[in-house]
Amino acid sequence: MNMLAKQYQVIMVLGVVLLSGCVRLEVATPEKPITINMNVKIEHEIRIKVDKDVETLLKNQSDLF
Repeated sequence: MNMLAKQYQVIMVLGVVLLSGCVRLEVATPEKPITINMNVKIEHEIRIKVDKDVETLLKNQSDLF
């Protein structure tokens, strides 16, 4: 029984040592505010308008191509 108790103590000490070496994680807020660039939406609208204009031009002047 004495050998089993020593093994249990060694396992407990190793467990404490292994758990004490865990990496510390920290969550912090950024110093600068987050900015969202909305130019993507504007470009998308411009492309739709240009596509519609090209489509009407091709319908009106079918001899372009």
